[in-house]
Amino acid sequence: MIDPEFGAISLARQCELIGLARSSWYERPAGTESPENLQLMRWMDEQYTATPFYGMRRMRAFLWREKKVVVNLKRVSRLMRLVGLEAIYQKPRLTVPDKEHVKYPYLLRNLTVDRPCQVWCSDITYIPLASGFVYLVAVLDWYSRYIVSWELSNTMDESFCISALERALRRGQPDIFNTDQGSQFTGLGFTGTLKAAGVRISMDGVGRCLDNVFVERLWRTLKYEEVYLKDYTTVPVAAANLGKFIPYYNDVRPHQSLGYLSPAEVHYGRKVAATA
Repeated sequence: MIDPEFGAISLARQCELIGLARSSWYERPAGTESPENLQLMRWMDEQYTATPFYGMRRMRAFLWREKKVVVNLKRVSRLMRLVGLEAIYQKPRLTVPDKEHVKYPYLLRNLTVDRPCQVWCSDITYIPLASGFVYLVAVLDWYSRYIVSWELSNTMDESFCISALERALRRGQPDIFNTDQGSQFTGLGFTGTLKAAGVRISMDGVGRCLDNVFVERLWRTLKYEEVYLKDYTTVPVAAANLGKFIPYYNDVRPHQSLGYLSPAEVHYGRKVAATA
């Protein structure tokens, strides 16, 4: 879908039109994992979506029992980190945050969110490909569940997260922006963009995956209704299919929690009566 020789539209603009980070326009997948590890990662991601409380021991047991694959804990742990999977339960602090990255308090506790653009949130998830994988970041409106922007990348650096944030801010501005404490969101590039826009920064507590529960529900919907039903072969194929599903999610798909309205109807105030 990207033609670097097409002079009428710049490469950056072509990438923006299909929701792809410029660094990811070529087809090189993330990482250099073996086909066996890529299959394990896909199985673990599918199982985690169904059972997000699985840690590495339960995940290893799942692989042993259901997939008949003998794998040690060290390998399971490494692949889970690579995919970005973390069991949802309170756990001791195991890592030391980067001293150069400022952490911000969680501002949503006991907060009543009752309008669009009051709170936005963002997160990253793993998208499998036939011979690799990419990462997807989305900016979501907490109240309406509307996907304000999204980007794909074959690396976990902060550039594609900043790109998604900048695109979102061109469409509106929230009072509060909530993320986890991942380095992509705590770096000066991401937090500096929010500060420059006058947005208050909120971050989940360490080990508290449920603080960002609505974006986790988005990943569950997107993977069950789109990603797991298709075998994306390349980055452009993934971008093209997600580029069709996300507008469907925003504009058409009814949400039970929204009274069977679509996120766009709630986000833009187009209230309509729910139908059976």
